[in-house]
Amino acid sequence: MGSMEASTAPENGTAAAAAAAASTVCNGAGGGGGAAAASNGGGVERRLRSSAASASWASHLPLEVGTRVMCRWRDQKLHPVKVIERRKSSTSSSPADYEYYVHYTEFNRRLDEWVKLEQLDLETVETDVDEKVEDKATSLKMTRHQKRKIDETHVEQGHEELDAASLREHEEFTKVKNIAKIELGRYEIDTWYFSPFPPEYNDSPKLFFCEFCLNFMKRKEQLQRHMKKCDLKHPPGDEIYRSGTLSMFEVDGKKNKVYGQNLCYLAKLFLDHKTLYYDVDLFLFYVLCECDDRGCHMVGYFSKEKHSEESYNLACILTLPPYQRKGYGKFLIAFSYELSKKEGKVGTPERPLSDLGLLSYRGYWTRVLLEILKKHKSNISIKELSDMTAIKADDILSTLQSLDLIQYRKGQHVICADPKVLDRHLKAAGRGGLEVDVSKLIWTPYKEQG
Repeated sequence: MGSMEASTAPENGTAAAAAAAASTVCNGAGGGGGAAAASNGGGVERRLRSSAASASWASHLPLEVGTRVMCRWRDQKLHPVKVIERRKSSTSSSPADYEYYVHYTEFNRRLDEWVKLEQLDLETVETDVDEKVEDKATSLKMTRHQKRKIDETHVEQGHEELDAASLREHEEFTKVKNIAKIELGRYEIDTWYFSPFPPEYNDSPKLFFCEFCLNFMKRKEQLQRHMKKCDLKHPPGDEIYRSGTLSMFEVDGKKNKVYGQNLCYLAKLFLDHKTLYYDVDLFLFYVLCECDDRGCHMVGYFSKEKHSEESYNLACILTLPPYQRKGYGKFLIAFSYELSKKEGKVGTPERPLSDLGLLSYRGYWTRVLLEILKKHKSNISIKELSDMTAIKADDILSTLQSLDLIQYRKGQHVICADPKVLDRHLKAAGRGGLEVDVSKLIWTPYKEQG
């Protein structure tokens, strides 16, 4: 499925990085009035003008799908949105009694949400906007640093495998989140994307998951009854790693089909860019847990094909929002490469990567390669780096090229490893994740299992 490692508030799935970026880019959005605002008369005039504009737009309510308008977000600032869908919010027949599902055009789709009419500034309504002109105008308002901040955290990627018709179909089918929140263990989490749950669960305001078997229910009372009968205290698989309070379980999708499917439903709520796996028989799931006296609580996972002709060592990766920004995503990536080393193979993640997945992998590849280059005094080849790290040669080459650490001379690639340049890149790459203690990994590759 996909990957992500993003900043979120510790008690829910709201992307905190989005709030920071939005605050940076749109500080003061929707303001204006200049000197007129300094006088009481100017304020009255503006309110009258606003009332007149709202009154004129009232005749056009409800707003059409595709309308662009400014919307007041949770940071109390106005941000540009596009209306994706609409619905009546009550039994009233008034055109004002509609809610609108909006996409914040500056940010990733994970922040799409239902808003009420009073959150929209009707003075700013546009119904026919040229996309290229709009994009140009938006980028002109941003400094280079602000645009990079948006690109790093909110750019929509990952649909490269879809043709234009399939992409339109995907966007139409998944444009509105069908589940707003979930409860998993001690966390209530805001969802990010649509997930194709069975029809009877659609439009449930909240789903309740058993954190051990991942069965899901519509009501808290159902979960409470289930927990009295569920005898699991950890994922239904083999524990292959235990270091301190961290544990990793390998779950065979064929032996534990319902768990694998439930895990995919759950993960799809936070991943946008790949189709859901229904045939989980072909996959192994590696579930990372924090353990205490109540059991082993899932914090994230990655899946892996049992047999991959393309040398994929990871198909889908997710750190659940309450556990992000703690190094778990990097730990999962490192763990997937440790399994590749045990198999005696080089590996690479399945494409396409999500926006956040690509950032996580680039960071991992950069740190691993630079640390080796710092210690290695003599010349070293791409092949040797690949053998040492289990990272595919193409990924090594693209990483070093992005850092301007490789040159093409006399028909071959030459690595340029100036110590000061390496130190600068290492500092820019940030800290690594949690370390994988290989001595604690007890695992037999799948082909060798009975």
